[in-house]
Amino acid sequence: MQDKSLFGYAGQVLRVNLTAGNIKIKELDEELARDYLGGNGFCARLLYDMTGTETDPLGPENVLIFAVGPLTGTSWPHTGRFEVAGKSPLTGIYGEANSGGHWGSELKKADFDTIIIEGKSKTPVYLSLDNGKVEILEAESLWGEPVKKTAEELSEKHGTDKRKVACIGPAGENLVRFSSIMTGDYRAAARSGLGAVMGSKNLKAIVVKGDKKVEPAKPEKFKELATDARKRIINHPFSKDTMKYGTTILVELMNEIGRFPTKNFQAGVFEHADDIGGEVIASEYKEKDRACYACPLHCENFTRVTEGKYKSSGKVEYETLSSLGSRVGNSNIEALLYANELCNNYGLDTISCGGVIGFAMECYEKGIITKEETDGLELEWGDEEVMIELIEKIINREGFGDKLAEGTERLAKSLGEEAQQYAMIVKGQDIPAQDGRAQKSMGLAHATANRGADHLTAFEVLSEVGFNEEIVNRFGEEVLPEAADRLNPKYKPLMVRDGEHFCAILDSVTVCKFGTIWPPALYFQDFAEALTALTGINYSESDLRKIGERIFNLERSYDIREGISKKDDLLPDRLTKTPAPKGPNKGEVVELEEMLQEYYKLRGWDKESGLIPEEKLKELDLEGVASELAETVSFRNI
Repeated sequence: MQDKSLFGYAGQVLRVNLTAGNIKIKELDEELARDYLGGNGFCARLLYDMTGTETDPLGPENVLIFAVGPLTGTSWPHTGRFEVAGKSPLTGIYGEANSGGHWGSELKKADFDTIIIEGKSKTPVYLSLDNGKVEILEAESLWGEPVKKTAEELSEKHGTDKRKVACIGPAGENLVRFSSIMTGDYRAAARSGLGAVMGSKNLKAIVVKGDKKVEPAKPEKFKELATDARKRIINHPFSKDTMKYGTTILVELMNEIGRFPTKNFQAGVFEHADDIGGEVIASEYKEKDRACYACPLHCENFTRVTEGKYKSSGKVEYETLSSLGSRVGNSNIEALLYANELCNNYGLDTISCGGVIGFAMECYEKGIITKEETDGLELEWGDEEVMIELIEKIINREGFGDKLAEGTERLAKSLGEEAQQYAMIVKGQDIPAQDGRAQKSMGLAHATANRGADHLTAFEVLSEVGFNEEIVNRFGEEVLPEAADRLNPKYKPLMVRDGEHFCAILDSVTVCKFGTIWPPALYFQDFAEALTALTGINYSESDLRKIGERIFNLERSYDIREGISKKDDLLPDRLTKTPAPKGPNKGEVVELEEMLQEYYKLRGWDKESGLIPEEKLKELDLEGVASELAETVSFRNI
């Protein structure tokens, strides 16, 4: 039952030890809820406390944490998301992924805010959560099955629909280091390789089913605020295209400004962008609109290729159109949609999948990799058949695919120093579909993200197309015109830091950033008012800013404990030393060091080492973390 002192929460934490077969349910800690909100905040706090430098990401000692936030399952718009975290098999540092759909809201309705999974089952199993009742059930018959079939069988067995099944495909079972956790409607918690953590535990799926209601402390006020938020999102001038195209429209927009990574970031302009963009998808392949829980934008464009060898169905996002399109030189949209479904159904992060294939293609182009090493395949740019064959090899860890399944960083190291210059990674994770030379804030954000290269940790979009009014409202008139100029590094550290704190809040309450940040319809104060009405706890804008900063610094502390410092806040030389060869950003590089120094200053971090001073952690109520990190010589000498 919901603890009435914790309005907005289910009030329960589920802890499952698969080694012992133990199931424990405990009350949600009220202090944890106040200080970290939920979702991302819960993941950061629990993962820091429950794992350490000795934890093997693929060992039974690693934990897998699923968490939702107080807004999840309410009438607030865009509240269908969930967070999942563990020590990353891809990077060896803080690992976290986020997914939309309906699974997160159903977890809340099933009477849980958080699931903590420990240990390893001797045989394949899955979890069933039904209105507070939890069972560990055998899954041997499901092992080896793709996502779609797994979800269909479990939803039929448990009397729910496939959207409420989170599972892994064969890629996760085979411990591919960039495998994803999928829900049955092809929503992906893709980054950090957490599908491999789930696979290492012999955990095939989690089925959730519930009908509990989330009770606001002030129902009428919360309803009023939620209704207003929904209207502001729908009425934003950018929302019309968002509803029509989803993220696919970004292909044309990003290509136009030179931010669309092509041939492993050799350029930011793809001459065939129109062949794989939002317009062609909407006019020729879109079948219907679908929406996540409580979403007014229904941006999930369901596509279908009805005939031919690339017959497929599913949903596709901007990142995939880049990673399996321009990044590997592929302009065949039907092959791209087929490859996308292949990754979704077998459980691969499309960003890292396209990243490692693009890296291999460039190494082949440069003569670093030969046909003898690729099972006889010629890794030519734009060869969609080779791309698809490589994806299949990765899923099954077959031949050359076994090396690709280890990820770009490990493959690059195995090939030697020459190859490593072509690895488009940060902290071991493949850079997503933003060429930082075309938007300097994205370059900085990739370098500072705690889970490795990531655009959603900060999601700085105000300088992307020049949202001048929002820039002035948030940072003052004095930052114009430089702040609105995507090619000018000035003020970008300020905007990235702000975005990192705001995104930490959104991922903790758990709300989608599409429609909240893009377009920029809501901000800190809106969520402070919503949380106050929902939880009965009086949150101010400054409270949320501090919580966002606390969460981000805690994640950074996790990475510092693993050896991360300024030396790792880097971008590949291609982005900082090689000017963009063509497009509207021709001649540009990312002025990373200049921005990093200002960024560290704003954060109160040491500018030489990138470490967090003890007093800064104490200021954020992280005294225990400060004490632990202070034991290292490098930290004491700041």
